[in-house]
Amino acid sequence: MTSAVVPDHPWLLPGALSVPVDRARPHPRRTTRDWIVDGVAFLLSLFWVLVVTGDATAPDPELAPRLPYDWMIAADGLVGLLCCGMLWVRRRWPVGVAVASLPFTAFSMAGAFPLLILYFTVVVHRRTAVALAITAAGLCTNFAFAYLRPEPDMPYWVSTAWGVVISVTVLAWGMFVRARRQLVVSLRERAERAEAEQQLRVAQARQLERTRIAREMHDVLAHRISLLSLHAGALEFRPDAPAEEVAKAAGVIRGSAHAALQDLREVIGVLRAETDAEEEPERPQPTLADLPALIQESRAAGVRVNATDLVAAPESLPAAVGRSAYRIVQEGLTNARKHAPGAVVTVGVSGGPGAGLTVEIRNRWPIGGVTDAEIPGAGTGLVGISERVTLAGGRLEYGRDDAGDFRLAAWLPWPAA
Repeated sequence: MTSAVVPDHPWLLPGALSVPVDRARPHPRRTTRDWIVDGVAFLLSLFWVLVVTGDATAPDPELAPRLPYDWMIAADGLVGLLCCGMLWVRRRWPVGVAVASLPFTAFSMAGAFPLLILYFTVVVHRRTAVALAITAAGLCTNFAFAYLRPEPDMPYWVSTAWGVVISVTVLAWGMFVRARRQLVVSLRERAERAEAEQQLRVAQARQLERTRIAREMHDVLAHRISLLSLHAGALEFRPDAPAEEVAKAAGVIRGSAHAALQDLREVIGVLRAETDAEEEPERPQPTLADLPALIQESRAAGVRVNATDLVAAPESLPAAVGRSAYRIVQEGLTNARKHAPGAVVTVGVSGGPGAGLTVEIRNRWPIGGVTDAEIPGAGTGLVGISERVTLAGGRLEYGRDDAGDFRLAAWLPWPAA
């Protein structure tokens, strides 16, 4: 959710542009500026009614021809007062108030000023089609007003022309005010939408980064815990082993457990990190040069690994491609330890600039389909590797081949220098 920027003086804005906008209300609240405008409009209209009524009672009226009967003067004044009262509800029902007061425009001189304000409100707050319809009806009553209350020293068509000029001027002014308000609202909505999209992009980038880190930690933890389980199983299988071997295996178990806890602490810290917290420096990521250490670590745990390295110009291999190759081999060794204990694992890495990097891990299928139930798997490791290879623009194949071996093979793009 985004919050609109509150201006320094919100009370100076009309209710339609108030910030924040209460979208649950069908009609915006009056702001201080609206109350001031309505009060001034009411006082000016009331002053107009008093002046016109007083002028009509004079022996020689100046604003309009004298009415033949006194009750007509009183009725005109009452109509003017009624139109003044309508000014307080014109914001809530602009069209209804304008239509209800439309007959008064055919004869009332006292209500002329408040009626123009009511008409201006319709133009500002309603679409152009409604404003034009009210304008057309007002022009018709203008012709009637010039006929019912003619000016003694002014021709009929001149009087009606002045009415048309005044109506068109109010229409143009109101449309300008409405267009300006729509522009302000449009700019505000664009700013809010841009802010929301920016926050969404930041949230998506943060989620993608956390997912990437969690995937990295999954690969590392699976490798560490499988080594730990392998050594613990060896101690369980040989309780009478020499003390030196037991101490060595216990040391490896302790080291693997410590490394696993450290990795777990890091991923939990990343997933719990707040957006305004300082980011800790990220550990160096493994590359293709770290493969020998990974294979040696598996050999030290008792896994028989045959490795072949036929990579040309490994120093020019992009770091991202090397990291993906490392994770693929790590996942392959972890799966072999979990699902084919005791099997010989063959690791082959080959390729060069322009030809791409090929990684293949192969091990015999477990006899009878028996796997080491002490090391459970969630089945998400290969899914993560597949996603990693796909994002890198490569290809991944895994499964049982014609020779009966389980084969995990990937090809990663390696652009030419």
